[in-house]
Amino acid sequence: MDIVIIGSGIAGVSFAEKARTLLPDAEITLVTREHDGYYSRPLLSRGFTRSDIEQSIILKTFEQLRAGNINVIAGTEVTAINREEKSVSLDGPCQETSLSYDKLILAQGSAAFIPPPFLPYRELFFCLNSLTDLKALRQFRETFLNHNQHPSWAIIGGGLIGCEIASDLAVAGDDVTLFHAMDRLMERQLVAEDSDLLLNVLDDSGVNVLLNQNVHGFAEEDDKLCVTTDVAAEFDAVVVCCGFKPRTELAAQAGLEIDRGIKVNNYLQTSDPDIYALGDVAELPNGKLYAFILPIRSQSFWLAGFLAGQDNLGWTPPVFTTKAKVHGFDAVHPYIL
Repeated sequence: MDIVIIGSGIAGVSFAEKARTLLPDAEITLVTREHDGYYSRPLLSRGFTRSDIEQSIILKTFEQLRAGNINVIAGTEVTAINREEKSVSLDGPCQETSLSYDKLILAQGSAAFIPPPFLPYRELFFCLNSLTDLKALRQFRETFLNHNQHPSWAIIGGGLIGCEIASDLAVAGDDVTLFHAMDRLMERQLVAEDSDLLLNVLDDSGVNVLLNQNVHGFAEEDDKLCVTTDVAAEFDAVVVCCGFKPRTELAAQAGLEIDRGIKVNNYLQTSDPDIYALGDVAELPNGKLYAFILPIRSQSFWLAGFLAGQDNLGWTPPVFTTKAKVHGFDAVHPYIL
């Protein structure tokens, strides 16, 4: 069996390693746009208080995965899925221009969601969705630290990622202002009482939290960036943290059924019986996307077992919890999942 996996996040790598164990005769190839190895995406938002983050975030190098008999094609984009020929087209430094598959696993994860009104200003702000993004942010910050200064940041979005980044930058000593469109923080994950607690924790750490903010756009003036709300405020840099968007473009181009994510059945099977989806991109029949570590790993292990003939029952989500990585914050009530 030839298995091709697109994506080297927790979904793709967990599946590849489990499938390698359960399907010893299978040819397993993992294609990824990444260069740095398999890393922990949840640690990205702790990338400013840990000096060794660019090394410690790497869970396994691609060479280690290759040593485990998983063929990794790095720095490469899959540009098309040919369902009739059961092949994918590749664009990258590798010698191959296409790969054939018996089973194709879509595990590309998600991209940072950029609100449409912000798109004309894309060159003016950062996002934090990959190790490449973190390196760019750290390099920018280093230019200030080298002159014994700390930059001032505007964080747009008071959801999980925005609060985590704001917290880490503030604890690292930077000046941080957080703009949030709603009247309380992390309203999708926390009850009102815990939102208030989170606000107090961020305030105590030095974050200036501005709620009910309708950000209209951004402007560059001299060496500063202006965030335009009801009033204009100047910062050294802006980070937009407005959620995530599953990478469904490749599936849509191939004619697979998509909605918020790539639509799958309870067997994680797309509308093509030989193509499966895992992790952030997989939308289950209940309409949910399980973009959390424990259910993603569960999906990956389950699918490997299913393809090995070990499980004929559909995947069911495990009981799981989540936790915001905000310094000094512990929610009193369970998170809303």
